[in-house]
Amino acid sequence: MNALRVAIAVVTVAAWYQPLLAASDPPPGAASCSGCHSTGTTTSSISRLYGRDAGDIAKAMAGFRDGSLPATVMNRIAKGFTDEESRAIAAWLAAQK
Repeated sequence: MNALRVAIAVVTVAAWYQPLLAASDPPPGAASCSGCHSTGTTTSSISRLYGRDAGDIAKAMAGFRDGSLPATVMNRIAKGFTDEESRAIAAWLAAQK
């Protein structure tokens, strides 16, 4: 019964938190992403980040930072963010529509 209560609480908080992220101000660094990554549905060789999975975005940032993903510019940009900052940016971008 306790596990059910915890699960319900987690789902409730997650459902409440996601719209809050979308409406909140972007964390430091997130606003600069739209300089290259489109916020709309335009066709571009650079992928759109809004609405993408936060885990995928954070994983890519870590790969750019440690050199395991090839990059032209993102490796230098990613090195400017800690794991915590990257996760915050990824969560905010994922919450955008």
